[in-house]
Amino acid sequence: MIPIRRTVSVNVGPSRRVRLLIIATAMIVLGTALLLVDLQVARWCKSEKFPDLVLWLLNSAERMANGKDVAAILACMLFLDPALRKVWAARGLASQDERRAFPRIVVAAFGSGLVVQSIKAAVTRIRPRLADLDALPNSLATFGGFTALESASRYDQASFPSGHAAVASGFAAALCWRYPHASPLFIAAAVAASLQRVVALAHYPSDICFGAAIGLLVAAAILPSWDDPRHSDATAT
Repeated sequence: MIPIRRTVSVNVGPSRRVRLLIIATAMIVLGTALLLVDLQVARWCKSEKFPDLVLWLLNSAERMANGKDVAAILACMLFLDPALRKVWAARGLASQDERRAFPRIVVAAFGSGLVVQSIKAAVTRIRPRLADLDALPNSLATFGGFTALESASRYDQASFPSGHAAVASGFAAALCWRYPHASPLFIAAAVAASLQRVVALAHYPSDICFGAAIGLLVAAAILPSWDDPRHSDATAT
């Protein structure tokens, strides 16, 4: 008996994209609410002595959000995952989805950072480590017209939103798409990388939420709705 080969699509439709959009929306809502407690959290982090192990874990996770480290991780992925190198394959040797897999991951990570930088250029917010947290009446006083620190550099006044959180979230979303079985690890690393920015007094909690929302929105726009392209088609007999 001759086996009959058929293609079984496992495209799950828009569910992946919808999930990312829902989480991004939740991050925006949460970030808006956290504006009410930004100063309290920053004051607590400034006065709290965190255990060395906690700081080490958070600082290690921060590599998930640092541009240079993300580039190094991407280079390792190319070396360890031969399928990603199909980005350079001829049309007959790889499907369009396979050739686009690696560029999608790159854009999900670094595209998020570029979007954040464009917002930072228009929005001024003093970083918590430089602000006089006890003198500020509320979180709105950390923004542009309410803050007058002539000695602060542009970087020190670019707290909103968090570029690290955006890169970490966009990168984690792309990694979860490519390697879904390791999703909990990627999500935990992105969360830890974002928390590190709050503990280090580089960002307020609301900066993190809005940055994460941007990363997820970019990932939703770049990544396909289905799972890893290697599994978009299955062969059965």
